Amino acid sequence: MSKDLLLEIGTEELPAKVVPRATAALEGFLRKNLESKKLSFASIETLGTPRRLTLIVRGLEERQPDARLELKGPQKKAAYDNEGKPTGALLGFARSQGLELSDIKLVSTDKGEYATAVKEIKGEQTSKILPGVLLETISQEFMPKSMRWGSYDISFSRPIHWIAALYGKAPVDFSYGHIKSADVTYGHRFLSEKVDGRPAPIKITSIESYLKSLEAAFVIPGPEARKKAIRKGVEEAAAEAGGRVLPDEGLLEEIAYLVEYPVVLRGSFEKEFLAMPRDIIVNAMREHQRYFSVVDEKGGLLPFFITVANTRPIDMDVVRKGNERVLRARLNDAKFYFEQDIRKPLVYRVASLKGVVFQAKLGTSFEKVERYTALALFTGWKTGFSRPIEEGEKSADFATDSFNPAKYDPKSVDPGLYSKYILGRAAVLAKADLTSGVVGEFPSLQGIMGSVYANRSGEVPEVCAAIYEHYLPSSSGGALPASLAGAIVSIADKMDTICGCFAVGLIPTGAADPYALRRQALGIIAIVLDKGFRFEIVELVDKALDLLESKKTRGKGEIKADVMDFFKERLRNQLLTQGLSHDSIDAVLSAPWHDMVDAVKRIKALEEFKSNPDCQRLVAAFKRVSNILKATDLGEAEPNAALFTEPQEKDLFEAMRSIAPKMKELREKGDYLLAFETLASIKDRVDAFFDKVMVMAEDLEVRNNRLVLLSSIRSLYFRTADLSKLMV
Repeated sequence: MSKDLLLEIGTEELPAKVVPRATAALEGFLRKNLESKKLSFASIETLGTPRRLTLIVRGLEERQPDARLELKGPQKKAAYDNEGKPTGALLGFARSQGLELSDIKLVSTDKGEYATAVKEIKGEQTSKILPGVLLETISQEFMPKSMRWGSYDISFSRPIHWIAALYGKAPVDFSYGHIKSADVTYGHRFLSEKVDGRPAPIKITSIESYLKSLEAAFVIPGPEARKKAIRKGVEEAAAEAGGRVLPDEGLLEEIAYLVEYPVVLRGSFEKEFLAMPRDIIVNAMREHQRYFSVVDEKGGLLPFFITVANTRPIDMDVVRKGNERVLRARLNDAKFYFEQDIRKPLVYRVASLKGVVFQAKLGTSFEKVERYTALALFTGWKTGFSRPIEEGEKSADFATDSFNPAKYDPKSVDPGLYSKYILGRAAVLAKADLTSGVVGEFPSLQGIMGSVYANRSGEVPEVCAAIYEHYLPSSSGGALPASLAGAIVSIADKMDTICGCFAVGLIPTGAADPYALRRQALGIIAIVLDKGFRFEIVELVDKALDLLESKKTRGKGEIKADVMDFFKERLRNQLLTQGLSHDSIDAVLSAPWHDMVDAVKRIKALEEFKSNPDCQRLVAAFKRVSNILKATDLGEAEPNAALFTEPQEKDLFEAMRSIAPKMKELREKGDYLLAFETLASIKDRVDAFFDKVMVMAEDLEVRNNRLVLLSSIRSLYFRTADLSKLMV
């Protein structure tokens, strides 16, 4: 028999971002705790609102299964003395397990006879176990920030007001600090029935009664149901205004965790504000007020907004006018800052970055711009996008008012030189909008406003686009830069941040990554693979560390090793999410991998080669090669054919000499599948060598020569992939 379990934690309003994380963490802890108690169940469902975190366990068995334990005690010689009487060791074993001596038998094993016993353990009732399980679940530290309140010795993200716990139809009794669990919940803070001015208690008799009672008390407990209701409401409100909602799944997700009972309301603002860039208006509504924007059929912004309240107002017009008044003030501020900003060309703002601290140990944003501009120009040269920076040329040369690619006709200038102008100009202007009034008021518009101001300052479209794109991707799996200039500046900016933080000891830990270095490294990897940039990432790291010479507090070699390991781990994780096998990834990443485009190509070829019938035998042969050479470093030595004494040595040597040039040619062409197939042609000779030849011969000269031969065989594949790591 099984029953359903309900656990609800009622709190003060939780931050929207906390609710889904908290319910997921609670679900994980409860699952682990139930499994550790051997309590089987069908599923766990999570629900959450700003005022409640809920777990529903379906099909939770009424008792633990009975267990049969085989207990192994001391060996016979330690369990009994010479007269066959039980020793203290045997008596202690029996006492510790609650056994009688008659329960213990001698059992023969491959290691001798041991005193053993079988212990039958009766499964305990679930109802008796649950109080401890639920208390342990709630007591875990799973909130990003916990607080204490009053004089109570418990902590949570917000003060807890009630705990509801029900197994089947019976309450589960336990206490978390001063809060005692009960079979009672509460409805909406404002809309539900009141007793003495507070929400009336609602008795729970089952999961179904819990869900129905909450809905009757103006609470939609399921986040997906709230999203559906909000989506429907805002779409209808937008249609009534003659438009449609500007899609914003992130805002929809956030609002769903800000309300328990969504009530949709449409308002408007003055058309004169539409003269501002669209992003300013959308951002002001979204970031500050959590309003949805309304657009026409062509995507043009309309002078309306849609908000979602957490209660049903008595007078909708009063609430609408209040929201309109607040938004009008926001838009007036934005308009003021925008009009002030556009009076100064963007290039004049670059010098102001000298007063903006990027990071205390790494200097100002101006210094950062100088570094990553130089790094961008270096990267542009390495990718073949632009001409290299010339001797004496500096980042500041691209930030003068007299320099602007718009003054050059791209048709009359060397393409590589023109690309360098674009790259340098975009890099030095990319952070200039940080000193603008609009970005100061709306930080999430950095890059976006830079692009707008660059366009108004007469910069060429390529520069404007790169300024916007250099912040991309802004999230995991987010949009990548479309232009090559934007991609290169983005890589340079992110690489400077990563190397800079590592250089001064600001290395991410498992619990903290305040500068989002993992996300930035993943962004670099995503851009490189998307654009097919064929350079070695280590070259960029070297260049970035050279530019950080005056800032770094550790040795360059140590920093470089840490940064490369950091990138390698991010690349491995990224490829695993794409469904590639961990052994293929490890095989290639154990070989030279700094050209990431080439490394991914090798991994995919290796994945395809696994279906080749010869793959398993080839890998087995090369594992023998790698194992015997594990602790041997033979450098670039070549085998001496005059020292061969067995025909299998000569055959393997000739096979190696025969395919070595072809392997080199295939590597240079990037035809790795054919390279692996070519390697398979010598598998029989490798097997024959190991079957007939004693590698570790007594004659030291012969032995070393055979090891050198095997090292030559390993070199055929070691630069492509360490095939010994494949699990086939």
